[in-house]
Amino acid sequence: MVKRVSLWNEGCPVARSLDVIGDWWSLLIIRDAFDGARRFSEFQQGLGIGKGVLASRLRDLVERGIFETCPASDGTAYREYVLTATGRGLFPVIVALRQWAEDCLFAPDEHRSSLVDKERGVSIARLEVRSVDGRALAWSDTQVRGVVTSKRKTRAPA
Repeated sequence: MVKRVSLWNEGCPVARSLDVIGDWWSLLIIRDAFDGARRFSEFQQGLGIGKGVLASRLRDLVERGIFETCPASDGTAYREYVLTATGRGLFPVIVALRQWAEDCLFAPDEHRSSLVDKERGVSIARLEVRSVDGRALAWSDTQVRGVVTSKRKTRAPA
């Protein structure tokens, strides 16, 4: 098995964020939390993940401030996992991954889940990157400045 390398000391915010949430189980756990899962058993049943892997990921996500544990809302002895403000800040990341997959990984007529506005029952708007003055920006309209510690200092066109 390949040993995981920490990206925590990278000067790149993308690398550092991947150090916290970069494996697929963590992102799927976070996704399920946004969908209402709170208990260990709910995450395990929804994801079909092994208990040991789930326990490890949840422990790590709690240590890194994505979740906190609290007494079960029904008064039982169980603990529930609740997204912190830091964890809730990942909502646009989950939406961006969802929209990218809708655009690139599904056939037009292929069945898939959709994210809708609860109040109106219609699909949400597409995410866009915008400048401070409101202009829509493409990747080619941006550049990275500041500390770069990875070996690749410039990005190639997609």
